[in-house]
Amino acid sequence: MKALEIRQKFLEWMESKGHTQVHSSSLIPHNDPTLFFVNAGMVPFKDTFTGQEQRSYTRATSAQKCLRVSGKHNDLENVGRTPRHHTFFEMLGNFSFGDYFKREAIEMAWSFLTEEMKIDPNRLWVTIYEEDDEAGEIWKSIGFPEERLQRMGAKDNFWSMGDTGPCGPCTEIHYDHGPSVSPEEGGPATEDDRYVEIWNLVFMQFDRDADGHMEPLPRPSIDTGMGLERLAAVQQGVYSNYDTDLFQSLIQRAAKLAGVTYGDDEEADTALRVLSDHARATAFLIGDGVMPSNEGRGYVLRRVMRRAIRFGVKVGLDQPFMHEIVDQVVDDFGAAYPELEERRHFIAEVVQAEEQRFRRTLDRGMRLLDAELDKAGKGGTVPGDVAFTLSDTYGFPVDLTRLIAEEKGVSVDEAGFEAALAEQQAMGRAAWKGSGAKAVGELWHNLATEHGVTTFTGYEHTEGTGRIVALVQKLDGDDLEQVHSLPPGSKGTVVLDATPFYGESGGQAGDTGTLGDATVTDTRKAAGLHLHEVTVGTIALTEGDEVTAVVDSRQRDASKRNHTATHLLHAALRNILGSHVTQKGSLVAPNRLRFDFSHHKPMTLEEIQQVESQVNEQILRNVALATKVQSFDDAKAAGAMALFGEKYDDDVRVVDVPGFSMELCGGTHVARTGDIGLFRIQTETGIAAGVRRIEAQTGHGALAFVREQEALLHDAARALKTEPANVTAAIDKLKDDKRTADKALQKLQTQLASAKGDELLDKAEEIGGVKVLITRIDGDLRKQADLLRDKLGSSVLVLAGQKGPKVILLAAATKDIAGKRVHAGNVIKEIAPMVGGRGGGRPDMAQAGGSDAGAIDGALAHAKAMVTQMLQG
Repeated sequence: MKALEIRQKFLEWMESKGHTQVHSSSLIPHNDPTLFFVNAGMVPFKDTFTGQEQRSYTRATSAQKCLRVSGKHNDLENVGRTPRHHTFFEMLGNFSFGDYFKREAIEMAWSFLTEEMKIDPNRLWVTIYEEDDEAGEIWKSIGFPEERLQRMGAKDNFWSMGDTGPCGPCTEIHYDHGPSVSPEEGGPATEDDRYVEIWNLVFMQFDRDADGHMEPLPRPSIDTGMGLERLAAVQQGVYSNYDTDLFQSLIQRAAKLAGVTYGDDEEADTALRVLSDHARATAFLIGDGVMPSNEGRGYVLRRVMRRAIRFGVKVGLDQPFMHEIVDQVVDDFGAAYPELEERRHFIAEVVQAEEQRFRRTLDRGMRLLDAELDKAGKGGTVPGDVAFTLSDTYGFPVDLTRLIAEEKGVSVDEAGFEAALAEQQAMGRAAWKGSGAKAVGELWHNLATEHGVTTFTGYEHTEGTGRIVALVQKLDGDDLEQVHSLPPGSKGTVVLDATPFYGESGGQAGDTGTLGDATVTDTRKAAGLHLHEVTVGTIALTEGDEVTAVVDSRQRDASKRNHTATHLLHAALRNILGSHVTQKGSLVAPNRLRFDFSHHKPMTLEEIQQVESQVNEQILRNVALATKVQSFDDAKAAGAMALFGEKYDDDVRVVDVPGFSMELCGGTHVARTGDIGLFRIQTETGIAAGVRRIEAQTGHGALAFVREQEALLHDAARALKTEPANVTAAIDKLKDDKRTADKALQKLQTQLASAKGDELLDKAEEIGGVKVLITRIDGDLRKQADLLRDKLGSSVLVLAGQKGPKVILLAAATKDIAGKRVHAGNVIKEIAPMVGGRGGGRPDMAQAGGSDAGAIDGALAHAKAMVTQMLQG
């Protein structure tokens, strides 16, 4: 059975057992929440396991793309060298949130493997946590033989999401690949490669705190994971994942490009396996909107790609090749992951550009590294500062430097590298932070649990009455304290049962306004609560009070114009630049809008104008926006865009500009596009590799921007003494006049230099039948030397000049004597140190710089003595 057929069969089977399929188009971490990232669409379940968040379903299933490149589960160094280590892989999983527990999870896993996948039960082994008698009894009750049931310690069979958080014992199902792999018959406990884990069932029973104390979870849950690559190997009767259909077409494509045969040479085979794995990771990362860069997620991608390029060079791929293997990834996976097919051209373009960029520095970096490896010798160490230079200047990730060094038996001073790295902004270590509501804090979570989330009335109203359910003041540092009242003149946070105030999230700034006579300076969101930051007026605010909440409607209206314009801008960018454009961040404030998006090169003026025109066309249509709340899956099916970095509930709000834009968004928007008035782009710049930023204005701000531009145009026209309509023509005339003046000046300078040259001819002496001129001069020494040699005939020149404090020396000899009787380079080499410099050059022409102008005369005298000796010798 093909791997992608297994994937589909698993999801359909789990759905038949009552599981809701959780769709995701984005990479997430496996076994390590700090390892990678979560994009729009995938719901992390940590808060669900602890009971802090609720779902509309209690059973879920997924086929999740995962990446392991750093952190405690870093597989990068082993990729290609073992049968099962990968950077990118797919994890099949089923989850229960207080629904079924151990028995049902074990029975389902056993049924799927032995009945649906038809795996021989006699080839399966099971491990359980040594203290989990319940799991052991369940396995025996379904007929699993006790002789293949092994108890293991916490290291192997107690699973956690990190140092703190949900955790519990687990049971693992292993497949016995048989005696052809190893004669060892002791099962998984021997840690022999013959026995391969294919499915891990985690029984989430506890919540561990920072002190290591484990509190039972309110609702024990299930979290399972089964590697698609490993299951495919079992189904296809092979031992190595790389021999499955997930990798073989990629390996063969790479082998064909390199002109080698897979299986002939182990070193080449390792390189081909690395290329197949890294090409998969590259395609899916770029397909998810990640661009190569020197920070965070982008640096993960760059490391993977550059490591692949190095392995490609090892098998003779000296020209850009990576885009061709990545194209094969799209061929293989495009049907299962349509975003790959949609972005095929873009992915190839980004990959090719990154490879070309790296190859420009690869040779120079290798020369530096080779020199350091020779210096270190076998058993030596590459200094940390050199490893940092290779990373910072030549684009060598430290693990690539380590890889190359290990091939020569040399280590890398990674502590020294980290120390050098710490001196500048951390590269690749900055944790990615998404936009949106603040992380759920214990205080806010408790308040939300006690009083319920805030009812938001601001979609329909900017005024309303709310009851104060909580008041919070900030203590020293970041500590917060719940209080009964806020006295006049104090500052604090107010939580209402209902409010028209929008809390900062989704890139939109929070509302300002008043609560009674208190001034609201900002509104934030946490745990479903709207947090009003206030400065209390003359009347104290007390818990239980009813207050009138009034939003600053002028500020709100401006934010609405900018927010809707951001949606129109996003759609226009995708129309003009391509579907690879995805939002990377935004700011929607009353006075401006900022939009960050994925794109690999600066926009042209024509593209900017086309985008601006499309947005204004939609404004002129004055179409009414439509908003509705529906399930996430239904919204996605209808074509709504889920924005990068946002975390969505099961039910989402869809903002639709009919026929042009449809996005999931909880922000406030205009009623009709015409309410925006006018849209103008102010700037388009790059803020990181593969990420561009547009800043723009709408409404009154756009009008003010237009007037500023008009004022600048009129100022320029006045300065040019012409009309605004004729500014371009006046500038062209100025440029023509300048070119004419420059040519006349150059002609005069040439004539002046020639006249000075004629004066210098009289200073020339004849030594040994050769004209010799040694003197100080002004101007361009090389031009003067060429003129003088032409006029003097057979000659030697040694000239000195100054450019500010810098000394310039030049020696020249005509072809008939250069290298035969006089060597200009040797003259300069000897006299340059006399003026505090150094230099040299060819027999006919040499130049040097220096810093000691007071030594020029002595240097020229020494030069004359040298030339005289050369000519008379």
